[in-house]
Amino acid sequence: MTAATEFLWQAYLENGDIDARDQLLSEHLGLVHHVARQISRSLSAHADFDELVSAGSIGLINAMGSFDPSRGLAFSTFAAPRIRGAILDELRRQDHVPRSIRRKVRDIAAAREALTRVLVRAPEHREIAEHLGIELETLWRWDSEIQDTVQVSLDQPLPDGDGRSATPADLVAGDTDRTIEGPINHGQEMEILRRALVNLKEQERVVLSLYYFEELKLHQIATVLELTESRVSQIRSKAIAKLRVEMAPLRERVA
Repeated sequence: MTAATEFLWQAYLENGDIDARDQLLSEHLGLVHHVARQISRSLSAHADFDELVSAGSIGLINAMGSFDPSRGLAFSTFAAPRIRGAILDELRRQDHVPRSIRRKVRDIAAAREALTRVLVRAPEHREIAEHLGIELETLWRWDSEIQDTVQVSLDQPLPDGDGRSATPADLVAGDTDRTIEGPINHGQEMEILRRALVNLKEQERVVLSLYYFEELKLHQIATVLELTESRVSQIRSKAIAKLRVEMAPLRERVA
């Protein structure tokens, strides 16, 4: 660490000097971009790089606040895992879906619901496209993008309300303490659940994602999808019931 850099750290950590903080931030933004690029290579093409950098910048700021230069550790070594952790936390919170895809999911779901109320039947793709004011080919492209990116992270730990962690598979099964043994292993269970999720209606997948991964309340989901809270509750319950039916044969085999 150069004398100039050491002076900046002292000014920031001991005196809260804002100018010193801003200069240190500027000097280390390259590290944020480096970590963000590493992570983005492992994500789909739809990943928003700016979102990764934004999340990583928060990790950088947090690292600066807890850094102790006297320990002799290079700041980049200290900060890199914290930047990476902040980005991964944000990706888990977002379920790996960028804002543009989320908006398309909401728009399509809202259009489908509105047309269903008017037509008293499930609308065709052509009718949804007309309602949204887009070409049919554009709607097909949106559908393809959504299928590529709106995937539930089945192995992502979720709080279960008692301070423990549960995966979506655990929540579907209604059991957070089981250990699967025997001929069916956890990976096979995940594959069965993935197939079951694909068979859900689009609106059911969206509700589950918003509820379990975005951690929205039912009334918030109702606002997003322009539905009543009771309707959202029905959709969620129905989706969970479907998944449990799909998982039942597996549970019987490992009971």
